[in-house]
Amino acid sequence: MIKYIVKKILLAIPILLGITIIDYMIMSLAGSPLDMMVGPRVTRESLAIRAEQWGLNQPVWLQYISWLRQVLSGNLGYSYKSFMPVSELISGHIAPTLLLTGTALLLGMLIAVPLGIYSAVHRYEKRDYALIGLSFGASSIPGFFLSLILIYILTVHLGLLPSRGMYTPGIGGNAGDILRHLLMPSVVLAVSIAGNNVRYIRSAVLEILDMDYLRTARAKGIGRRLVINKHALRNALLPIITVIGMEIPVLFGGSIIIEQIFSWPGLGLITMNAIISRDYPVIMGVCLLSGVVVLAANLLTDILYALADPTIRF
Repeated sequence: MIKYIVKKILLAIPILLGITIIDYMIMSLAGSPLDMMVGPRVTRESLAIRAEQWGLNQPVWLQYISWLRQVLSGNLGYSYKSFMPVSELISGHIAPTLLLTGTALLLGMLIAVPLGIYSAVHRYEKRDYALIGLSFGASSIPGFFLSLILIYILTVHLGLLPSRGMYTPGIGGNAGDILRHLLMPSVVLAVSIAGNNVRYIRSAVLEILDMDYLRTARAKGIGRRLVINKHALRNALLPIITVIGMEIPVLFGGSIIIEQIFSWPGLGLITMNAIISRDYPVIMGVCLLSGVVVLAANLLTDILYALADPTIRF
């Protein structure tokens, strides 16, 4: 297992390098950050000085090499807009993002797993078709649209939940207040997760239920609940682990729009601000972190395979 993990980490290095190259080239096509500084009070000389300070007067490939050297030395650079270290910006906003995405993933899987199993057990019945229809609806509705609906109903119309920020100013951010602010954005993300995964889990459980050993277990008189919960569910864990591993990077990137709508002070908020202002160091810092999250999620998924199924060997 240790040799496998080391091998995967070594393979991840060139992949991560390729991701950063592609990200940097695409980002440079959007235009120079100096374009955002043009104004009646800004002279060409001041723009030229700023370009030299930031290295924007060099070719794109030289800019990338300079950025990569900084990263290898442990420095992600400084924001062009706030002049703060990018590492401090990311570390100051990553906790709210982890709280939001972690809560949404847990809530979404708590909905998807029981409904997927229930749908598989009652396959081709009306309740099965109803659950599949609901899952299609949940996965089809755009997150921003569902967010606006919830804000209108629960905030504007009923006044039950706040729709902005992570806590109410002046209260101090106690657990109850954070939970009230967390509820709507996490539900929006969880609905999409549950809608996408109910069908995957249903298919995985259906495949297991048709296995010969489960027919034998039922023929021996083992109760239906024990057959499903002990035998079928454990052997369906591999597809479920795969689904969870796929959802982690999707959640990490998909939360950007939701954080923007609810003014959630996570990475999504600073990412959108960085994109609007063409803040290269912040954009690349977030892209680098996203790449690490994707590769780490894949590695964690492979490790969980071995824990769920002892017959797997690396």
